[in-house]
Amino acid sequence: MLYPSSDSLRKNIDSKYSLVSVAAKRARNMQEKGDKGSLDSYHSVKFVGQALEEIAAGQLVMKKPQEGILYEDEK
Repeated sequence: MLYPSSDSLRKNIDSKYSLVSVAAKRARNMQEKGDKGSLDSYHSVKFVGQALEEIAAGQLVMKKPQEGILYEDEK
C-alpha cells in the first residue's frame, strides 16, 4: 500500500491536477535548493514522496489564486 494514500491527499487538495502541480513544484524546490523539508521524518527518500507526505500532514497547502493577477509561472 502506498503512503500517503490518495484519499488522505484529496482531503487537503481537492483536485488531482492541483495536487500533482503542488507536489511537483515543492519537489523541484526541495531538489534545487537542498531544502530538508518541514516534517521531522519522512517515509520516502524521494522528493516527490516527501512533498506528498507534507501535503498529507497539512504542512503544504495550495494558495487560492486572486482575480486579475498574472502569476510569474503563468506567463
